[in-house]
Parts: sequence; structure tokens; C-alpha cells
Amino acid sequence: MESINIDIESFSSVDLSKCGVYRYASSPDFDILLFGYSVDGGDVHVVDLCQGEEIPADIVAALSDDSVIKWSYNNNFERVSLSNYFGTWFEPGNWRCTMVWAAYLGLPRSLEDVGAVLGLEKQKLSEGKDLIRYFCVPCKPTKANGGRTRNLPGHDREKWERFKAYTGTADAVCIKLREGIRSGILSGG
Repeated sequence: MESINIDIESFSSVDLSKCGVYRYASSPDFDILLFGYSVDGGDVHVVDLCQGEEIPADIVAALSDDSVIKWSYNNNFERVSLSNYFGTWFEPGNWRCTMVWAAYLGLPRSLEDVGAVLGLEKQKLSEGKDLIRYFCVPCKPTKANGGRTRNLPGHDREKWERFKAYTGTADAVCIKLREGIRSGILSGG
């Protein structure tokens, strides 16, 4: 194993855009819901942590293996979140950020926009932001939702399955972007 591409979806009651990833991931209710990964650009797998699935032991071991490069879009979020989740600090030296690479080449910072500009086959699902709002941020308690403050998979199974598909698609887009950059398609080589 030389590299892993990672995309996570998580929940926290802390507003990420207002407080940053360190405070977000330190919230007592922080949790990783879905863990999408691909080894060496192969098939994408989505681990449903919220439903009790476990990340394979070799993938967990690779997270702290300095010889394995970890790729993600906005990797600081993944790295800090996974450090909190596993209770161990993952050094940034062997993490690579496709968002930084895209920005360096003058591409948009949004993964959806990068996918559109590059005409990638598997663009991040357009409904992704709505699914993130539904599962990853607190909801307002109402009579209609039984007063809950968080949406879980059992509250809407169909949405949850679409959310899992979205996670896999997002990971696939990152892989395509990385392949394009590395092969020189985007760098003019």
C-alpha cells in the first residue's frame, strides 16, 4: 500500500465555519459517520461507522504509517478529525491535499466546481450539501420531528443511502483530480 484517498463525513454541534476544525472535532458530540477510502487509486469503499461497521485494521494501521501517503480534499479536516476520533495525533508530513493542488493550478476551491471545470465523470452529487446539512449538523427540535436535535440514519433510510453514495462519489472525484494533476494533464505536461 503506497497511498490512501480518504473522505469522511462527520457530526458535531459546533459550527465548523465559525469555530474551525480543532474546536469542531473536540466537541463532546463529535463523531465520524462515514469513512470513504480507496487504496492506491482502486475501488472506493464506504465504511458506515454510524451503523456499527468498522474501518479495516490495515487501513487504521496505514493512517499512522509514515510510508503511506494520505490524500484528501481539505486534508487538514480529515487529519484533525481522524486524530480526534482515534485519540492519536497524525503528523501532517505524509498527508497531501488535492484542494491545495487544485488552487495552486488556479482551479476553484469547491470540489463540485473543480469537478465541473474539469468535466470529471463522477462529480460530487449536487444534493451533497443538503445531505450534509441533514446528517452532519444539529436540527431544530420540532413537534414534527419528535423534538430531536440530530438526524440519524433511521430517521430517513433513503437519504442515508444517498449520503453513503455521495461519500463514495466525493472520494472518486478526488482520485480523478489527483490522477489528472499527477499525470500532467492539468499541469500542461
